Amino acid sequence: MSRPTIKDLAREAGVSVATVNRVISGAESVRQSTREIVLNAAENIGFYGLGTIESSVFQGRETHRLAILLQQGHRVFYRGLGNALLRAAEAYAGANISLELEYLDDLSPDHVASRITALGQTSESLGVVAAEHPMVSDAITALMESGVPVSALIGPLSARGNVGYIGHDNWKKGRMAGWAFHKCCPKPGKIGILLGNHRYRNQEINESGFRSYFREHNSDFVLLEPLPTFESAAVAREMTEKLFQEHPDMCGLFVSGGGITGALAALREHKPEEGFVCVAYELFDATRAALIDGTITMTLSYPLECFARQIIETMVKAKKAGPEAGAQRVNIPFDVHTSENV
Repeated sequence: MSRPTIKDLAREAGVSVATVNRVISGAESVRQSTREIVLNAAENIGFYGLGTIESSVFQGRETHRLAILLQQGHRVFYRGLGNALLRAAEAYAGANISLELEYLDDLSPDHVASRITALGQTSESLGVVAAEHPMVSDAITALMESGVPVSALIGPLSARGNVGYIGHDNWKKGRMAGWAFHKCCPKPGKIGILLGNHRYRNQEINESGFRSYFREHNSDFVLLEPLPTFESAAVAREMTEKLFQEHPDMCGLFVSGGGITGALAALREHKPEEGFVCVAYELFDATRAALIDGTITMTLSYPLECFARQIIETMVKAKKAGPEAGAQRVNIPFDVHTSENV
């Protein structure tokens, strides 16, 4: 078969040969919508000058400068989310996305606040994962007052204006975890709870939903006071061992925060009795293996590709809408995994 010609491309796009030539040459007189039509047609027929057309189209597109602050890049979940965000930014249709992605190892409130301020000076829309703190709230307020919208990711954040939110309905997520213990435990008993930090509002809301489920459906379960892991695997292991020492009759463990690998190490060492239930968050190699070998009963996790697309789309909408439009809020459905569907 001969390769497609400019006439073939014009026919596929429904435009004149002259218009195709103007798109290829980068002429400013062609509307951006027409450039996009010609590009789609070129992709459909495998036109040999696709790269030139792409360059013409991309130059004419609007550019959105976004910045996103994630936590600790050594953690599998955040590294996976970051990679998904880069893919979503590259694939965004109709505009160019300039994405500045930063991982924070120093999670002290003053450092987080300083990075929010710094990135806000070079971006048009900011997304951030952070713990609730007055210093963080003040930095967000100042940024929003300067006209830059802020979206909280995973956990809600507060400021004097309305902060956007993109993440799970954390109350429902906590109730879903409660349902799992209620249905999977052979009989009611004590449930240990690990969370990362009380200042992460998503984890506080998770716990609230978790407790509300048992108040409504089975008050015979005893929900122990949550122990913080500070998102550390070593601390999570220590806290899990502490729970088993103080409550050897526990029937389950709810890991609502970071440090799951440490908790798994303690569970495997302790080898709880058959029927012990563990519910945790996020699906990656370690939790997948734990589902398969029975250490974890269920995980509730983010569908990362969907989550990343929604983050990019919502941050662009927030920029376009302007500060007077109010906060953009998107609830992301959570994936449920057991040993039977990983």
